[in-house]
Amino acid sequence: MTAFMHHFAYEFKTGLRNPSLLMINYLFPLGFFAMMGFVMTAINPLFQASMVPAMVIFAIVAATVLGMPGPLVEAREAGIFRSYKINGVPALSILAIPGLTTGFHALITAAIITLTAPLFFGGHAPVNVGAFVGITLLTAFTCAALGMLISVISANSRATILWSQLVFLPSMLIGGLMMPLDVLPEAVRPFSALLPTSHAMQLFTGWAYNEPTVFNLPVSALILALSGMLAFALSIYLFNWDTHNQIRRGHPLMALLALAPYVVSMFLK
Repeated sequence: MTAFMHHFAYEFKTGLRNPSLLMINYLFPLGFFAMMGFVMTAINPLFQASMVPAMVIFAIVAATVLGMPGPLVEAREAGIFRSYKINGVPALSILAIPGLTTGFHALITAAIITLTAPLFFGGHAPVNVGAFVGITLLTAFTCAALGMLISVISANSRATILWSQLVFLPSMLIGGLMMPLDVLPEAVRPFSALLPTSHAMQLFTGWAYNEPTVFNLPVSALILALSGMLAFALSIYLFNWDTHNQIRRGHPLMALLALAPYVVSMFLK
């Protein structure tokens, strides 16, 4: 446990001292939040109603899906995991500790957004604070597990960018952050169910703000939890200590199993 805590403290401080991680964990989401507060609320005043949950989800996705996989892949390519194995560090710690520390950074950013949006930009505070906190934690867990899985299946740093953007860009366009799901074209709406941001945003809307939703809320909560657990389990199973190791316990395509709950949700009303 002492070794785990030391590893956790080291990774947490790295997130503050490393310029790249500081940018993706704090400066990028907070800068985007400020820009949206000044620009989007002037263009579309209705955005104030969904600003807080949208920017909280944005901060979580930026830190976990965009920021976390890269350093893990670089460490594997540099042979650092090989030295961890020699010294008896389990694969669970190698993946779980960056997931926990990145999640903590994302939650700090989310807290800043939640407290400052109503003060500076007229954002609406949550009606149900308990539900808001619970949904935030669930979203952070699901996205952190997805970030772990991306780091495990990526062959190199370039592939990491590709997989991360395949999640991030659709989330911005049809994930319910910039525009409500009920204004999306009917043909596009089922595809939004493939994104964790859509389910998280619906949970915030329904349970934290008591507003009507498009998705079934208990189903969305179950989907986020199941997909997070699947992604975490697959990350551990598919973990590879070394880039040059040709022996794997499973094919990287097994990672698609983490999408199964989202695929099922496409056909649920």
